Amino acid sequence: MSTTTPGVEPIIAAKDLEKFYPQPDGSRIQVIAPTSIEIYPGQIIALLGPSGCGKSTMLRMLTGLSPTSAGMVYWHGQPVRDESPNVSIVFQSFALFPWLTVLENVEAPLEARGVAVMERHKRALRIIDSVGLDGFESAYPKELSGGMKQRVGVARALVVEPEVLFMDEPFSALDVLTAETLRGELMELWLGKKITTRAIFIVTHNIEEAVILADRIIVLGRNPAHIHAEFNVNMGHPRDHKDPRFTELVDLIYKALTLQEHTGHVPAGHDETEERRKRGIVMLPHTRPGGMAGLLEILDDHEGRADLHVLADELSLEVDALLPTVDTAMLLGLLKLEEGDAILTDDGKAFAQGDIQERKAIFRKAALANIPLFRQMEQALRSKSNRTLPAEFFQDLLDEHFSEDEAQRQMETAIQWGRYAELFDYDAATGKLTLTET
Repeated sequence: MSTTTPGVEPIIAAKDLEKFYPQPDGSRIQVIAPTSIEIYPGQIIALLGPSGCGKSTMLRMLTGLSPTSAGMVYWHGQPVRDESPNVSIVFQSFALFPWLTVLENVEAPLEARGVAVMERHKRALRIIDSVGLDGFESAYPKELSGGMKQRVGVARALVVEPEVLFMDEPFSALDVLTAETLRGELMELWLGKKITTRAIFIVTHNIEEAVILADRIIVLGRNPAHIHAEFNVNMGHPRDHKDPRFTELVDLIYKALTLQEHTGHVPAGHDETEERRKRGIVMLPHTRPGGMAGLLEILDDHEGRADLHVLADELSLEVDALLPTVDTAMLLGLLKLEEGDAILTDDGKAFAQGDIQERKAIFRKAALANIPLFRQMEQALRSKSNRTLPAEFFQDLLDEHFSEDEAQRQMETAIQWGRYAELFDYDAATGKLTLTET
């Protein structure tokens, strides 16, 4: 799925872009399903999606920073492997050289390109002034606030005059007011044509940020990543948070993000999630049972039903923080989603209203009923006379279906959930699991 603009050639066009990791047994771990995206001049594009869904991987492939497993990225119609795209990236982590001054940090990419000393000095000073850092040229990163460090990151990206500016969650490490200020300054540069950049591609998990900035918003689904929905934002700048069109679009995007079912944009044979389910594997959201308990209690206080968008606002949470907890409760059959509303099931209501031991019993029963890994763990432990096995045994099973890092995270989450449910004990010193007899 992709959106085209008639009569306009895209600067960057990704055709059936795919990322997967082959496994020894001939299978593969698919991170991004075949996906097509076009980046057109004069547009800001926002890429939204849950944490870990593949947003940053997509950005890295679009820029040529990371190789594709299949498909092709074209720069003005030419394969990226044959062209060096004129792009820059602003990262979340600032990524400044601590031993260089502001001026030297901004000059660094020009020096790497062999630009003469006087020319790079002049260009760096000009862009430093544009982003509001005039007077801090000789300061070192340790002397700067988070917002000023990110201004240096933006200046360093813009000084090479990129045709496309990529931004990977550039404001997520900043406080709310600083992030709001930097978004406004970015739009001032863009709308005032104070930069030569012809398109901006920003990865974010903040829905309102996407609606404030973007002309197009692409929502990624996950497991594997695929284009789940796409929205055109037909509103002028600056955009008012209280505008009914603004709040309506935010709500529509929120519902798209919380819609769990696959919508069919991934071609047959590429649905890795379905393949895992057939093989008895379900990916665990990386959450704690206590967080899920709090969500269910809040829903119970709302008479068992609440609009997730409204609920997130009430809790001062962004979608990235709330969705994994929602996923956990859905996986366990404790709540369901209908048109963006979270609704407690009977078991979910019993959990919310139960005491500690009743909750543990409900969680244990739900985990064994809905998650094949826990059934495998219980059966394997029960088959041993001493009811004990090394956690590494189950880690090896997970390694067959997930990347090494993800398999480790899955195991850590499984241990947390299993201990909470009193399904097994875990001895960190020996790395062994022991079945808890009930």
